[in-house]
Amino acid sequence: MTSSQPTIYALHENPEWFPPFARAFEAEGLEVKEWLLTDGVLDLDSVPPEGIFWSRISASAHTRDHGMSKDYARAVLAWLEAHGRRTVNGRRVLELEMSKVEQLVALKAAGIDTPRTVAAVGREQILAAAQDFAAPFMTKHNQGGKGLGVRKFDSQDELAEYVASDEFEEPQDGITLIQEYIQAKEPFITRVEIVGGEFIYAVKADTARGGFQLCPADACAIDPITRELIMPPGATIAPVAGQQLFSLREDFDHSIIEKYLEFARRNGLEVCGIEFIEAEDGRVLTYDVNTNTNYNALVEAEAPRSAPLALAGYLKGLATGQK
Repeated sequence: MTSSQPTIYALHENPEWFPPFARAFEAEGLEVKEWLLTDGVLDLDSVPPEGIFWSRISASAHTRDHGMSKDYARAVLAWLEAHGRRTVNGRRVLELEMSKVEQLVALKAAGIDTPRTVAAVGREQILAAAQDFAAPFMTKHNQGGKGLGVRKFDSQDELAEYVASDEFEEPQDGITLIQEYIQAKEPFITRVEIVGGEFIYAVKADTARGGFQLCPADACAIDPITRELIMPPGATIAPVAGQQLFSLREDFDHSIIEKYLEFARRNGLEVCGIEFIEAEDGRVLTYDVNTNTNYNALVEAEAPRSAPLALAGYLKGLATGQK
């Protein structure tokens, strides 16, 4: 990168997820500086450096003992944008990443079908929120990622027992979602990857083996302590070494793509992965928007186009004034 081009900064909190991007940046000849938002000092009277600032802060940061990353990122992005700096997946997008409520209401406003959902603010409100749901139904955390708080219940009594038990998983922001359980026509979900306003590819995720933990990053499949394969909650078949949960959904051409591209444009989502399920009753229901997209190495090997390279090319275009 020539000295006349602005520096690109990558704002994140998880170095384990960064290597695929680092390789893509190197391939594009880009100098990208990592800015780890785990803790630090921010002088509000200072002026930010010139540059392009790409944020990929994750809603699951607190599960890696990075509980301050969310609010640190909010402060940094607010500071950058107040000074007119160009952010990619900036302050507004961070809020979408952190709240499934925000995702679902934005999807509905864009005319995209979503599962019926009720938000319970506080543990004591969960049973009231679930009272009108026919079993089976789901719970999940509003600030999600990695399948946090995702459980299936076959009765109201089963939910009541769980909420009163020591097994109850307290959501990071105090909000638990009650959601209809969607019986899939086939045991997989689809994740549509978008970079810079372009559809890159679709990923097929095996829910029989992956359950509710459908993070495609290679690191997500391994227990950080035992280094063994994780049996995800909701899985009906145990994962086996060598069997992959994620694959390219080849020749994917669906009307949902254009809806997602418009949704991304409307909400300033420059990098995202949006997930949907095709229900047994014929509905196509979108339930998750990921703005800290992680790319799977085996899917990348099959795909006609690389998502990290698409991202690197997009950031390079911004830095050179071509975007």
